[in-house]
Amino acid sequence: MKPVILRGIKRALKTRNGKKVPLLAGHKLLYKCNLTCDMCPFWKRPDEKLLSIEEEVKIMDSLANAGVLFYGFEGGEPLLRKDLPAILKESHERFHTALVTNGWLLKSRIGEIDNFLESLFVSLDGIGFLHDKLRGATGSFAHAVEGIRAAKRHGLSVAISSTITRENFHEAEQMVSLAENLGVKINFQPAFNYSTAGALSPYGQKLLDTLSKLLQMKKDGAPIVNSADYFRSVINSWYHGVPWTCKPWLTININPQGRIVMPCYVLQEYGSDFSKPVWELNITELWNTYDWQEYESCNKCALSCYAEPSLFSWTKRDTVKDFIFEPAISYARRGLHQRHPKESEPNIASLPIVN
Repeated sequence: MKPVILRGIKRALKTRNGKKVPLLAGHKLLYKCNLTCDMCPFWKRPDEKLLSIEEEVKIMDSLANAGVLFYGFEGGEPLLRKDLPAILKESHERFHTALVTNGWLLKSRIGEIDNFLESLFVSLDGIGFLHDKLRGATGSFAHAVEGIRAAKRHGLSVAISSTITRENFHEAEQMVSLAENLGVKINFQPAFNYSTAGALSPYGQKLLDTLSKLLQMKKDGAPIVNSADYFRSVINSWYHGVPWTCKPWLTININPQGRIVMPCYVLQEYGSDFSKPVWELNITELWNTYDWQEYESCNKCALSCYAEPSLFSWTKRDTVKDFIFEPAISYARRGLHQRHPKESEPNIASLPIVN
């Protein structure tokens, strides 16, 4: 926490002068994946030579110097990298570190990485058979649930990451129940139709009903990560023509070759216009000479990594509670868990597993 707090103070001083400084960073460690999800274009891409530990550290030092506080790793499937524990260890020394995984390998590898993570997100898009269908592999749901339970036993802060598609509208409430039964939180976001993936992006009245229901469940205290402002903003933009202001400069994305993806990974589909890796660029100069204004009205996606930072304000009590106070409490609880690791485990028989 010490480097994050100190860097946060420096970052706040920079932004007072009107400078644009990235807050979050996302890095795809590889495109390779052990699943073939319908809504994802990335597993179809061949990986070039993956970066070494030394090169990954160069990325981290560049991001830290630019003011980044939170670093998230994804893929493909990051647990396919044997050197993942070493990468996460380096990140943990510099950032609040998160990992996104499909959960298939989580149970077998959690002991290697648990000490280097502040947050863990496990992708689950349906109950039982539906999740397996969307992910292209029988057993995906069972492996993800087993991985979540293992991560919970290690005291990690775990959340389900659920993508809303045309095929799973009807299971949103069951997904919240699943999260409650597992003792974790859940984050939702509508699928985006990438050019090389299945056209599963939801739309119309069914999506509106789903978002409205999730907003009400959030207000009623359901363990939903998304802020209430997130649901309200997506509904207002997509259904009432009142857009939120997107601030893509708050999130910097790095592809598996170490190159910056600008202005955002949705519009670029994770392609990069840069020939040089991030550690050979001046991020601060680049961030403050790039023309971001034309993207402020872009509401084409509702990805949490862009929408939530854009919507955050210290004057909004609910968002401060969701993203500042509750994570701090969770972090403190994890420290207590590490000193007193005995914890009750959810009963798998009580989970809403249906075909």
